[in-house]
This record gives sequence, structure tokens and C-alpha cells, in this order.
Amino acid sequence: MLLSFVKILFFFAVVLALALGATWLSETGQLLRIEYSGVEYVLTPVKAVVVLAILAILAWLVIRLLGLFVAFLRFLAGDETAINRYFARSRERKGYAAFAEGMLAVASGEGKLAQDKAAKAARYLNQPHLTNLLAAQAAETAGDRQKAIAVYRELLGDDRTRFVGIRGLMRQKLAEGDTHKALLLAQKAYALKPRHKEVQDTLLDLQTREHDWKGARRTLKDKRAQGDLPKDVALRRDAVLALQEASDVLAKGNSISAREAAISAAKASPDLIPAAVLAARSYVAQKDYRNASRILEKTWSVRPHPDIAAAYAEIAPDESRQARLRRFDALIRKNPDHEETRLLQAELLLAAEDFPGARRALGDLATKHPTVRTLSIMAAIERGEGADDSVVRGWLTRALTASRGPQWCCDKCQNVMHAWAPVCDSCNGFDTLTWREPDGPRATPAAASSTGAEMLPLLVGASGAAPATAETAPPQTATPEPAQPAQPKPAPRGMPNVAPGMVPRESDYDDYEPARTITEPGAGNGPVPDLAGKAEASPSRDAPPLVIPDAAPEPMPEPSPEVAPQNAPDLEPRMVRPDVEPPEEADWTEGKTRP
Repeated sequence: MLLSFVKILFFFAVVLALALGATWLSETGQLLRIEYSGVEYVLTPVKAVVVLAILAILAWLVIRLLGLFVAFLRFLAGDETAINRYFARSRERKGYAAFAEGMLAVASGEGKLAQDKAAKAARYLNQPHLTNLLAAQAAETAGDRQKAIAVYRELLGDDRTRFVGIRGLMRQKLAEGDTHKALLLAQKAYALKPRHKEVQDTLLDLQTREHDWKGARRTLKDKRAQGDLPKDVALRRDAVLALQEASDVLAKGNSISAREAAISAAKASPDLIPAAVLAARSYVAQKDYRNASRILEKTWSVRPHPDIAAAYAEIAPDESRQARLRRFDALIRKNPDHEETRLLQAELLLAAEDFPGARRALGDLATKHPTVRTLSIMAAIERGEGADDSVVRGWLTRALTASRGPQWCCDKCQNVMHAWAPVCDSCNGFDTLTWREPDGPRATPAAASSTGAEMLPLLVGASGAAPATAETAPPQTATPEPAQPAQPKPAPRGMPNVAPGMVPRESDYDDYEPARTITEPGAGNGPVPDLAGKAEASPSRDAPPLVIPDAAPEPMPEPSPEVAPQNAPDLEPRMVRPDVEPPEEADWTEGKTRP
């Protein structure tokens, strides 16, 4: 509203000024006298203004007539004409139409059509920076890599398309697997446009693949300065790069620089386990045991790992078992409820031969989270407490098909690596390895196999439905109040009359006379263990006594396809332990005749 009012005021002011000027010129008494060729012309001011306007119009007409005359002369000389301009505009329209159709063909994946349209656009348009770009993209879509490389090289000659040409050549080298040349091209593209996000990520990825840790740290610093990465992510990745740089420097013999880089990496990312281990070993090499213990304890409080415990043990390698238990107590207190802490404590107590304490430290891990490590520790505890061999073998057999526990797993492709590395060797992902249990089949115990491995605990000795705890553990001399032994479970009624590897039904059990039994404890070589792996089998139990296999079991005849194995009464089933072959002359066979 105010602006409109100002415009109206300005218009009236101009009109008023013109009116006042015309009035002043009409009232003035001054005259304009012009003398030409003896003739004098006298003009009033108003007439003089009109004459000037007429002269200006005549001058414009003369200029236009001169332009027309010059155009006529150029036409006679064969220069551009309106007809030529008409055909030029027609070609331009056809060229841009072909260019648009080529771009649509590239977007839809029609490579051959896109190449045809790009060639047509190049014929009609005199703009190679556009038509060459379309030709390169069309060649990529059609899979003509050599044509695309040739066109991208042509784009390098124009300042407007140099970056596009370098980026296109870089992508082609990446597709060919030539990472070294791709790295050089990425560096040139990064120099032209340092804020290009895709070029930054590609350059960082190539630098990590080529182990250019120093250059990768510079690129990461630029990304963080430009705000492309969060602060915590940038610190974590810089710590990983610093760790690898320290490892390379250490391999070259420069321990001082390696120690400083490792310490800075451990401080930047306390949960980076390899950095903490390398920094602690650097401190140990300097005999700075206090700082070594401090940095390992800090990492253990964040993320416990067996490598941390191993590095903590290297601080005092010659100490006694009891002294190591006391020293490791400071590490255990940092994260006492973690599964890795309980396993470490159980292993330390095993080394000190405190088997009840190891059982208490392990707790129920063998049932809640059975892994190769927990089941092996449980087998060692049973061995140390003097359990029967069948019990120990039962735990070890369960470990055959159990999960391996936490491992270095790639979060991107689920690849499992035996050691930590900054780059996954499967998908080349940077800083994608974490210490965890693998997802999928690797994380769970192996499924039942066709070889019958899942039946091994039943054949070599059951480990029990649950490992013995403080309430079910056998009496120990080291504890003041021995626990009550668990009541043995009744053994199965007898050997079922089924083929090997088949699951027996209730109707498959029948009463038969075993080949030979031991009914008195003194008749054999010591007490006879039952199928549940207990200490001694009493003859007054309801379960039948254990069948003792012969030294060399006779081969069973191969059943015919017409007759099922369970219908052959002359075949006598025998229990054979697959983990051990009975010797020819065992102690318990002396003085006895074989059936």
C-alpha cells in the first residue's frame, strides 16, 4: 500500500515538473537563432525542443537504413541469413529432443537406444560437453566399457567436464579392480572438489584398502571439519587408523612413535581392544606396569575380551598362581557380572587347582549359554574333581556341536575372522568388526547331523541334564561342608532291538539275556559306572547291568532289503563306544572267556 502511494506521488511529481518546464519555456523571452548559408532561423524554446525531437527520430531512421544496407551487402557476400537461422533453429530443436530421449533411455536402462540418441544429438548439437557426457553414460549402460573410457578421456580436455571425466575413469578402474589407479584418480577428483561426499567416501575406502593410513587420517579429518561425520564416529575411526599406523610403524622398528600412536588410539576409543592391548604392551616394554594395568582395566570395564586378560597376564609373567589370582582381582572387579569375567575367574581357579571355586565362578553358564569354552571348562572341572571318564567325555562331546561363542564378526556381511582387522576381508567394510556371537547357524549349536554326532553323549557317557552346581557337586576335601551327591537316574531298561542310528520306540524294548555282565563290583577292574556316569552301580538296582563290549566286535551281516534289521532275532545288538577302540587284552578281560 505504501509503495503504491509512493509511485503515485512520483508520477504526479514528474508531470508537475514537465508542466512547470513547459510553462517556463513559453514565458521566457529568450530566442534561439540559427544561421546557415546566409539564412537566419529564429526559434522559440518550445519550437527548439520539437526540432531536437524530430532530429533524433531522423537520426534513428538513418541508422536503421544503414543497418539494412549493411545486411544487404552481407547477403551478397554469402553471410548468414534468416533462412540459415531457420534451419539452425530446426537442427537445435532436433538435437535437444534427441538429447532428452537419450537421457530417458539411460534412466530406463536401454543402453543401445541411448547410444543411438547420443550419436544423433552429437550430429545436431555443437555442444560436446553435453553430448559426450550422454555418450559416456550410454556406453556404461550398454556395457561398452572401452567406449566409456574413451569418452571420459575426451571430457578431461574441457574445464567444465574435467571433474566428471576423472570421476568416470575412477569408477571404471574400480569396476576393473585396479584400486591403485583408482586411488590416484580419486585423489585428483578430491583436489578438484574436496567437499564432494561420494569422492570423500571413495577416497577414504581406497586409502584403507591400500593401507595408506596417514592419508586416510587426513581425509577423515577433512570430513570431520566439514561436518560430514559425527564427532564420536570420527574419533572412533581415527583411533582405528591410528592403531594401524602404529602397527606399521612398529613393524618398521620405530617403537616410540608406535607407542604414542597406540596410546592416543586407546584414549580416543577405550572400547578398541587391539589398541588397548598394543598400548599396554608398549607400557610393559617401558616397565611402566601401573599405566599398563590402568589402561587394560579401563578397557575391561567397557568391553571384556580374552586378549585383555592375556595382556594383563603378560605384565607379571613369572608370578605364582595365588599371586596372579590376587592381582587379577582388580581386573575382575571392573566388570564382575560379565560372562567373560566369570569365564576368566573360572580359568584362574582351575590353574590354581581350586575346582569347587571354579565351579562356583562358572555357575550355570554351561546350561544357559553352552559354548565350546564353557563346556571345556566344565570338563576340566569334572576331571579335576575326579569324575569318571565318561562324564568328562560327555562334556567334551557336547562341545563338538556347541557354539564357539563370541568372535570377530562383520556387522555388514556377517563374515567371521580369526583376528581383528580394520577392514573386513570379505566385503572390505571399514571398522565393521565387533566382538559378538555370530548370527544365524554359527551362533547356535550344530543341528542334528546325518552322521549321528548328536548321539555321542549317549554313547560315551552322559554329562547330565545340567552341570553340577554347588548343591549337586560331589564331596570335596577342600570345602568344610561337602555337598550332597545327586541321586543317580535309573538306567534304561535294555538295549532296543533296532537298527543302528534309529530312534527306539517303546515297543522296541524287549527282555533278553545280555552277552556277559558283571554283577559284583569285585569281579571287574573297580566299580562299574552306570549309563548316567555316576560313581558306582549297585547290583540291587532295577536297571540292568552295563554291557561290556568285546575287544573286537564281530561285523554284523548286512540286512537284506526284504527283511528289516529289527526282525532278525539272530542279530545281537552291542554297545560300541565310537571314541575309543577297546584293546585286545584289557585288564578287565584277563581270566575270562569271551562269549
